[in-house]
Amino acid sequence: MTTAVEESPAGAAAPARGPRSRRTALAVLSTGMLMTVLDGSIVTVAMPAIQDDLGFSPAGLSWVVNAYLIAFGSLLLLAGRLGDLIGRRRMFLTGTAVFTAASLLAGFAGSPALLIAARFLQGVGSAMASAVSLGILVTLFPGTRERARAIAVFSFTGAAGASLGQVLDGILTDALDWHWIFFINLPIGVAALLAALPALPADRGLGLRAGADVPGAVLVTAGLMTGIYAVVRVEEHGWTSAHTLGLGALSLALLAGFALRQARARTPLMPLRVLRSRTVAGANLVQVLMVAALFSFQVLVALYLQQVQGYGAAETGLAMLPAALAIGGISLGGAAKLIARFGERRVLLTGLALLVAGLALLTRLPVRADYVTDLLPVMLLASGFGLALPALTTLGMSGADERDAGLASGLFNTTQQIGMALGVAVLSTLAASRTETLTAAGTARPEALTSGYHLAFATGAGLLLAAAAVAAALLRTPRTR
Repeated sequence: MTTAVEESPAGAAAPARGPRSRRTALAVLSTGMLMTVLDGSIVTVAMPAIQDDLGFSPAGLSWVVNAYLIAFGSLLLLAGRLGDLIGRRRMFLTGTAVFTAASLLAGFAGSPALLIAARFLQGVGSAMASAVSLGILVTLFPGTRERARAIAVFSFTGAAGASLGQVLDGILTDALDWHWIFFINLPIGVAALLAALPALPADRGLGLRAGADVPGAVLVTAGLMTGIYAVVRVEEHGWTSAHTLGLGALSLALLAGFALRQARARTPLMPLRVLRSRTVAGANLVQVLMVAALFSFQVLVALYLQQVQGYGAAETGLAMLPAALAIGGISLGGAAKLIARFGERRVLLTGLALLVAGLALLTRLPVRADYVTDLLPVMLLASGFGLALPALTTLGMSGADERDAGLASGLFNTTQQIGMALGVAVLSTLAASRTETLTAAGTARPEALTSGYHLAFATGAGLLLAAAAVAAALLRTPRTR
């Protein structure tokens, strides 16, 4: 027997009409995640074609990626809290509509300025939709086992989207042209909107009076935007430059001002009670370290395959596909059961151990590698991500109460983007620096590139070990399961 959808007076998402409606809602949220991740990964391989067609300068081309990252990363926290205040369903629908319209604009872009503006709008829409997705999900699936299954599906979608993006990028760019990497979002976005309207439960939100802190919103958005901008420009300016240090100091000052404002405001935008939970704070710290480390796998392995092994764009995506299948197999096939039986903490630590082993193998990659013996084992060990991410997501959301679910979701997504930005800045800089040093000393280019990647992989393994230490020290499986 099914029940009608009801609007929650306190801002929490009311239960959907029944199991089928909840599965439909999960499919909608996962589709939104797929669209966001797909867009993030599908652009990278098409960059040379975009540069040739629109006449980007080498420095200006990076803004095709940076404009999206800055908007997305800096607005997640604000969007998550606004979802709690005005309704998460409304925020998800608006964000998906903005992203879809911006994708159409990007596909028709005929100048660098228009494409960069469209990419910024895509980041805004992605932040609005992504920030509340986990908040909606955890209220739709309150039981431990069913929530673990839902989070496993949601996490797998993200991993699959990254690999699928690399494959589709090469195929669409080669078979059609780069415009289609944006047009592909249109049918996905429209389908998500049409399915979301009846599937997602209505919620009124807490109301803007419960947290309409305009100065706080300005401080946190400006602080995050400044910090992410500084990090994405590190490769151009260096870590010790006045540009990086000055903007870094300004970002920290703005975020410190935001924290002081939240401690004193009558209706804070981000109630500090969320960060008082050791589980929430610890899970977000672990995520920064884990995502930063896994950049070395997702991006640097792809570069190694193309620059050292001579793979094409589509070949690279297909070579990375076993990792997505391994992650999907463990996420959908066993993660929920393992979490229910052994607890999130143990499953998280097991996943991190598998990932450390994978990066350790990558530090031994030869210049002339055999895919089956040198790379396939690493792809299979990536299944550790299928254990670690669902367990970590469950822990990161378990410490926040229902009224703060959107905020906790936005915070979790924000630390994910911070980890990604730091991984790009730190690991790519280390790899490039080692490569340049060896090349200047007369080492052949393939050997120098491989050595640079080895350093990045070893650093990534160290970050994962630090993540495991933090998880062991701070995280505990919730008593109520």
